[in-house]
Amino acid sequence: MKTELHPASGRGHANHGWLDTYHNFSFADYFNPVRESFGALRVLNDDIILGGTGFGEHPHNNMEIISIPLSGELEHRDSMGHVEVISPGMVQVMSAGTGIRHSEYNHSKDKPTNFLQIWIYTRTRGLIPRYDQKSFDPADCINKIQNLVSPDDKPVQGSLWIHQDGWISITRLPSGSEIEYNLFKPGNLAFVFMINGKAGISGQVAGKRDAVGVSDANSFTISSIAESEVLIIEIPEN
Repeated sequence: MKTELHPASGRGHANHGWLDTYHNFSFADYFNPVRESFGALRVLNDDIILGGTGFGEHPHNNMEIISIPLSGELEHRDSMGHVEVISPGMVQVMSAGTGIRHSEYNHSKDKPTNFLQIWIYTRTRGLIPRYDQKSFDPADCINKIQNLVSPDDKPVQGSLWIHQDGWISITRLPSGSEIEYNLFKPGNLAFVFMINGKAGISGQVAGKRDAVGVSDANSFTISSIAESEVLIIEIPEN
């Protein structure tokens, strides 16, 4: 097993006034030649949008885009006619495929919204664009691995799906508890992102917004040092 700590302090950062954003990988004006992606995981942005503001309409293609709200409400509009609002406990998936235009705004006029924006390369290019969203019961991830997203050809019951051999899961661990994550597909990588708390991840100690990249492993252990909320993004190497 190989593990590498990605400290929160090493992320790219930009504050545009209306948007305060942190990038785990090269994005926009932030470029890090050793942090361009992690296997099929291209983007993990931690975005805070001020009330009454947001991203105007813009295009995407050939990418699976997953949004996970941490606080506040995020309003989505796209060229397929969807107008939706998501909040904590919900997950949104947009397969950009051959091309889609969308906007993302803070649904509140005065309260900030914080969400994770994840981009994963698709297995196949030129697919038909699609949109989906789902609410998940937060009780189902306490001391358990709750799967949020799985592949289109190997769907986990109750999860959303993407066009890639990737799985996104979450767990919430009380202080002093431990859980084992078994990779769904041998040979995949895992990017373990600490939303909150502090935990040991197979020898690496990670705090809030730190991440640990795991490779050459079929499983690994997450041991909470403080109450923790942990996102696990399992993706192919290429």
